[in-house]
Amino acid sequence: MKITHIEIYRFSIRMEPFVIATGTMHFAQNVFIRVYTDEGFYGVGECSAFPMIVGETQDTCLAMAKHFATIWKGKDPLDIPARMQELDDFTARNTTIKSAFDMALYDISAKAAKMPLYRFLGGTRREIETDITVGISEPETMAQKAWTFVNQGAKILKIKLGKVPEDDVNRIKQIREAVGKNVKIRIDANQGWSFDQAANALTRMEKYNIEFCEQPMRAHNDRFLPELIAQTSIKIMADESCYSHFDAERLIEDKACDYINIKFSKSGGILEALKIYKTASAGKIPCMIGGMLESRIALSAKLHFVYACPEIKFYDMDTCMLGHLEDPATGGAFYKGFFLDIHEAPGIGADADEAFLSKCEKFTF
Repeated sequence: MKITHIEIYRFSIRMEPFVIATGTMHFAQNVFIRVYTDEGFYGVGECSAFPMIVGETQDTCLAMAKHFATIWKGKDPLDIPARMQELDDFTARNTTIKSAFDMALYDISAKAAKMPLYRFLGGTRREIETDITVGISEPETMAQKAWTFVNQGAKILKIKLGKVPEDDVNRIKQIREAVGKNVKIRIDANQGWSFDQAANALTRMEKYNIEFCEQPMRAHNDRFLPELIAQTSIKIMADESCYSHFDAERLIEDKACDYINIKFSKSGGILEALKIYKTASAGKIPCMIGGMLESRIALSAKLHFVYACPEIKFYDMDTCMLGHLEDPATGGAFYKGFFLDIHEAPGIGADADEAFLSKCEKFTF
């Protein structure tokens, strides 16, 4: 099998403004690709640029995608390690756009095997319940939003923090009072605190029964994570501190986290994500699957990945529920309340809606 050509789309999804500690997103800056083969079918991939976290924009992703497409023409799509090594040899980092190309290869490989991706990866289906994210706002507004989600059936809330610790503690206080004691609350500071701020905030939040805190400090402060863990009973999850299995090895060796958040946009796709997962499992570190602002296309790939990785214990898979004002996907994963499911189609099982694609800027190589 050979790659014949690749289509690249500027895949912008209108959304309500979404605020985290590092900025505000007004639309999902996504890129969608189709990798065509000489056997009559193609693989799809999607990524979501989040410049304030990963350092890539939609425009940088598109620029690199054009280079990647020329590198792969005429190559075997089933040799995923070789194809991804070619991209790594061409450019360092740029993991967001690499993840779309990686995803397309896995879609092709599973389709060639006539299997859903999770079975191609050796997985089995299980019940998956996602959390739902409350963006940063005034404490009263966040508490009202949290109550609304719980009233809709949500049992797990992810609360964005990372501002002034005093205000963040008040946010959690009001949210816990609004939703009661039985709803799980996890928090994500998105690198927003210093060490002293993190220690102060987390110590004061312990009484509110927090499941874990995701990325309390900047990644360059990882050396302080063991001390922070010693100062609070709240579990610490590494997110921006872990891009590769080498990062996972370092964090585990340094006893610098209790959990690890895996995102394709950080790992460069499924190939490296599997290495992170295996490294974490060997170190007895449970993982979470997260994401940026992907549509149901990438969400489908993530659900297949979860089915294949039983030690992923936490699911932050609400990206399509975070204010997307349009659904550009057909097939694939779908929500039943806050639970996820997917049909038994070959490959990822999702594709882009042709009417939506017709409005997108397109490049063919």
